[in-house]
Amino acid sequence: MHKWNDTRALVIGTSICIGLGSLYFYACGGGDDSSAPGQDAGGNGDGNVSGDGGTGGDGSSGGDGSTSACLGGNCADNLTEHGDNARTGLFSSETKLNPTNVTKDTFGLLFEMQVDGKVDAQPLYVQNVAVAGKGTHDVVYVATEHGTLYAFDAESKPDAGPSPLWSISTLGTSETPSDAVFGCGQVTPEIGITSTPVIDLATNTMFLIAMSKNAGGTYFQRIHAIDITSGAEKVGSPKDVTATYPGTSTNEGNGTTLTFAPKQHKERSALLLDHGTVYTSWSSHCDHGPYSGWVMAYDESLDQKAVYDDEPNNNGGEAAFWNSGAGPAADSAGNIYQATGNGGFDDTFDTQGFPSGQDYGNSFLKLTPSGSSITTADFFTEGNEVTESGGDVDMSSSGVMLLPDSVGSPAHPHLLVGSGKDGHIYLMDTRHMGKFNPDGGNGQVLQDIPNATGTIFDSGHGSFGAPAYFDGSIYYCGVGQPLKKWNIANAQIATPQASETITNFGYPGATPTISWNGSDPATAIVWAHENSNPTLHAYSAADVSTEYWSSDQAAGNRDRPTGGANKFIIPLVANGRVYMGTQSSVAVYGLLP
Repeated sequence: MHKWNDTRALVIGTSICIGLGSLYFYACGGGDDSSAPGQDAGGNGDGNVSGDGGTGGDGSSGGDGSTSACLGGNCADNLTEHGDNARTGLFSSETKLNPTNVTKDTFGLLFEMQVDGKVDAQPLYVQNVAVAGKGTHDVVYVATEHGTLYAFDAESKPDAGPSPLWSISTLGTSETPSDAVFGCGQVTPEIGITSTPVIDLATNTMFLIAMSKNAGGTYFQRIHAIDITSGAEKVGSPKDVTATYPGTSTNEGNGTTLTFAPKQHKERSALLLDHGTVYTSWSSHCDHGPYSGWVMAYDESLDQKAVYDDEPNNNGGEAAFWNSGAGPAADSAGNIYQATGNGGFDDTFDTQGFPSGQDYGNSFLKLTPSGSSITTADFFTEGNEVTESGGDVDMSSSGVMLLPDSVGSPAHPHLLVGSGKDGHIYLMDTRHMGKFNPDGGNGQVLQDIPNATGTIFDSGHGSFGAPAYFDGSIYYCGVGQPLKKWNIANAQIATPQASETITNFGYPGATPTISWNGSDPATAIVWAHENSNPTLHAYSAADVSTEYWSSDQAAGNRDRPTGGANKFIIPLVANGRVYMGTQSSVAVYGLLP
């Protein structure tokens, strides 16, 4: 159960993608230019994680490069949550900001882009957009809980009092944003666009999920396809989100069929766009049942392609996808990686070691789409799953991240890292994730590091957010913990951590992002937002105990936004500026005039 958690793909047009120096390179092609307190780009780049199609036999890395451009690296455009489908949080085309100018005297809050509601979704950024009737602009896209999508000129001047290039409402006629359903305080006072959308530059389309209600008390979840040049709905958009799935559970079904109920669910995890398919994944409002974990796949015309439920035959429910705003990860072969919440996990298994009832509560999943179906290709579930699930200590409080093959080993080249409320960091081989050890241990994974992002005795438990990756290191920040840097090589995370910040981050910890210029690691900066004491921090990626700047350093609260702090905030870094969502704006930081 997620009593603490509220929680929240990639296509590149003509942008140039770069990896981590000699570690790896990604080709781009195609296109035309939560509650506690408080892609398919076209073209044919090779798309390989290791540059040669990988070394695995199951296609869990490598692939034909038809999508997921810049997997594990990042382009100048930022089109999906945490920058890429690997969810590395790496912004690797930042040539303006560096440790010499991110200082109290030279860097700070420039202005705020005022909007009509909370900004829970990460802003997205696209260069050189031909905005209808307004010329070409670098654009920041901002979605709000009032159900509004804004397009702002990213190069607005500090004294411009920026107005949007355009804005549109996703509400239907005579509708309002949803209220805080069932009195849930996770997303409040209204629910509109909660999850981070995704953009396909090949078609200039943004895909998003919006929630609303009408005067009669009927609730709606809709998937939208929006033209990023004008805000216009694409043909066939929007469509109501509906789904059924076969299963014996009576939690959301009648004993033969489960039925998705829009009021019961919220789309907290970021959207994923991979191989021309848009994926949504669903949680609930404050554990108010009935609910389970749904994944729905749509083509870019918004026709539903496939549906998956992670708990179809258990009556308990609650095995939902939360992830604190992080999105599912996807490798270049199209496999999808997610973490589930509490709920049912079968204690009987088939001959391949899979739960015979297909119920995957409190697990890390590898899902493989094929035609009109999505199947569980592999999984890892802790040996003490029953105890942890019963104690609300689940994995879906945090997002997962795929790692580059350069930090793997010949035996284990394709790696996935994840954490959760238990404060462990789990390192998994995506070809052999580990399944379940009935003896209660976790020795079937490559590595299990306890007390890494906190302990189950911390307020809110360990990890609420997602890690970031840069240059052979993983960055995590758990609840009540410092932000920590962990070095990784040869498929092993070195312990103890290499460095940690002096500051401890209260709930919900932080999801760090990293900017650098793509060639000199000394320019790399780790950005992290502290919600409990509203502050944006900038640290050395080489040693996070070195802080370059924070928004509470300047006198007179110069760098403190008026919009107030919001949880699960992921800083977006683009072209010399850092964009951070608040409760009523996007705060824009940059070099002072």
